[in-house]
Amino acid sequence: MNNLKYKRILLKVSGEALMAEKEFGIDSETVRNLALQIKKIKELGVEIAIVVGGGNIFRGMQNSVKLGMDQASADYIGMVATIMNALVLQGIFKKADIPVRVMSALPINQVSEPYIRLRALRHLEKGRVVIFAGGTGNPFFTTDTAAALRASEINADAMLMAKNKVNGVYDKDPRKHNDAIKFDYISYDDMIIKDLKVVDTAAVSLCKNNNIPIIVFDFADTESIEKILKGEKEGTLVGGLLNNDH
Repeated sequence: MNNLKYKRILLKVSGEALMAEKEFGIDSETVRNLALQIKKIKELGVEIAIVVGGGNIFRGMQNSVKLGMDQASADYIGMVATIMNALVLQGIFKKADIPVRVMSALPINQVSEPYIRLRALRHLEKGRVVIFAGGTGNPFFTTDTAAALRASEINADAMLMAKNKVNGVYDKDPRKHNDAIKFDYISYDDMIIKDLKVVDTAAVSLCKNNNIPIIVFDFADTESIEKILKGEKEGTLVGGLLNNDH
């Protein structure tokens, strides 16, 4: 534990990261690799909370336009999608002998606990991985914002943003532009001013207000989380203190 830079983390896993090469749904190898990573870093003594997105199943804003729905209704469907993903992760984690609890901002007591901050903190202190589902419980907020909110509530040392084949923050989408420039470090304010879409602006503001550094990294690298915890250069550091490795 003394060698670790961060001892309590909030890991945000996008729904797209769970798809890997698939067009929708969940890639089984990807979630098994996630379980192996979580088990490894948990054995280092790290307290881990996870917020999972739902974009691999349903994207609120995009689908509301396509289907002619109002955005609030579509966002609620997206929240249910995050609960589905959380339950899949819980099942995989249990199979890997990782103690885990799902806490949902939307009441669904048959399959999850309601989100209660003090109970979540107790789970973390007891060495359980806590998966926060249901976003913030309100429409018009992204799961990035939900992740920043939960990170603030549990006093996380850092928020790790797992992306699908994007190993940090760039000045433009590297999947579309070969000349995209990667930032090893960028301040909260520059993220907002430059309007970089990798992390939701509201999430960046919330992390800034609570002094929580954000690390954006490529989910495909199975060693990435451990490297980040040990303070090694990985992805892009947003805010926080710049050390010699970044």
